[in-house]
Amino acid sequence: MTASNPPPLTSDADWWRSAVVYQVYVRSFADSDGDGVGDLQGIRERLPYLRDLGVDALWLTPFYTSPMVDGGYDVADYRNVDPMFGTLADFDAMITDAHALGLRLIVDIVPNHTSDRHPWFAAALAAGPGSPERARYLFADGRGEHGELPPNDWESIFGGPAWTRVPDGQWYLHLFDPAQPDLNWRHPEVRAEFEDVLRFWLDRGVDGFRIDVAHGMIKAEGLPDVGFNTMTTGRRQSELLGKGRLPYFDQDEVHEIYRAWRPILDSYPGGRMAVAEAWAETPQRLARYIGPDELHQAFSFDFLDATWSADSFRKVVDTALAEATIVGAPTTWVLSNHDKQRHVTRYGDGEVGLRRARAASLLMLALPGCAYVYQGEELGLPEVLDLPDELRQDPSFLRTGESRDGCRVPIPWGGQLPPYGFGPDGGRPGWLPAPATWAALSVAAQDGVPGSTLELYRTALRVRREHPALARDAGGVTWLESAGPGVLAFRRDGGGAELTCVVNISDAPVLIDGYGRPVAASAELTEEGTGHVLPVDAAAWFDRPSAG
Repeated sequence: MTASNPPPLTSDADWWRSAVVYQVYVRSFADSDGDGVGDLQGIRERLPYLRDLGVDALWLTPFYTSPMVDGGYDVADYRNVDPMFGTLADFDAMITDAHALGLRLIVDIVPNHTSDRHPWFAAALAAGPGSPERARYLFADGRGEHGELPPNDWESIFGGPAWTRVPDGQWYLHLFDPAQPDLNWRHPEVRAEFEDVLRFWLDRGVDGFRIDVAHGMIKAEGLPDVGFNTMTTGRRQSELLGKGRLPYFDQDEVHEIYRAWRPILDSYPGGRMAVAEAWAETPQRLARYIGPDELHQAFSFDFLDATWSADSFRKVVDTALAEATIVGAPTTWVLSNHDKQRHVTRYGDGEVGLRRARAASLLMLALPGCAYVYQGEELGLPEVLDLPDELRQDPSFLRTGESRDGCRVPIPWGGQLPPYGFGPDGGRPGWLPAPATWAALSVAAQDGVPGSTLELYRTALRVRREHPALARDAGGVTWLESAGPGVLAFRRDGGGAELTCVVNISDAPVLIDGYGRPVAASAELTEEGTGHVLPVDAAAWFDRPSAG
């Protein structure tokens, strides 16, 4: 497909069921004006790259007006673009071009909390205790003789207390940074405001929303103590506490919000959708977020958390597909995102990590459902572990020492020196420095190079789009038990064809025979007799006519 012949943006209302969505971390994708920060015009200029990569949609991290305490997840104005990223006119031009190229657009919405610079919060501070303005947030009197203790024992996901005291003596709740006060979602004005925000962006043509902290908007009545004797902090706390049904996560009442949102989405043509970033204690509770009267998808993070073993991947895949069958919605597969260490590094880093990451990508893209690709994973980027402390901007770093900045380094486009074409010649360096070793990982360095990670993704996405056994209405996963220990193999059937995905997680090369011709491989295959030898830490797709 060439730039002069873009695919049309179809009216397919179920596009999201099998889409490949590319997550754009806006600050780190492409800088059009040379200030060292990515922007909407930079995205617009690179849309042909994403079209040619073969993805179906983009998901943009927040670009709204924000003081950027938490990378834009502290929103001061939900209906405008931060000048750092451009203007509403830039957004309109970008989405127009994206649709012309056959790309849909999903935007982040951050409903759990606002910025402390939001006009509502400024009014709440000025109005004082008991005011209608404070009722939009979660203010409470403190405990102790003089109210000097927080209202309860809740801890911030970013570390430290989840409460901050204001000069008049009351405390306000913030499950994240103090600059991110939590809203009171039992207040009708809050619900009406966000329903209007949804319509504002739907009217501008957005195709869907990724809902940040979708499980956290309702807090238990009375704000009861958690009751833990010891609390861990930082990322580990987020993992431990985020999965439990705690007084501030996954309350039953949260589903009322989404039952009000779904008719709004359904009232617009073209299959407008929403995907929840939600943690729940059990798969059954997570499944409650999905359905014809609530949301279309919820991220399944178990795939991201799977260890590099055949047993781990198979268990996660089986569980996710079973859950998808129950709710009648597609599974969402994720290997990396802006909050997690890149999977190249999680799988061992260096050459080993890259081999495994490439293989895991073929595994993910062969599975039924929707796949989310984090920017730069198509280049094989690793986590940047040695960023100078003074340049890190993740608010959790200052409180816990743990940082998500390493996966947010601007991606390399070309050239031999940082920032590798991230911005125009003569512009400022990227807001986070790229390693000196990334020249070989740039788009330009991999473009058209056989065997490169970029070309692997392009091939896999093309086959995924064209192969009848990977179509939305194709069959599910049929495990092949004869593949051998440490080897993961499954077949997909559809349209008179079979596609078999084989992942070698054993400690020796394996001979693959009887599955047909290879159509994609994460490592070079060697012919042996009528079969092919698949190296260790590698995956391949094989095609043949259906036996049926």
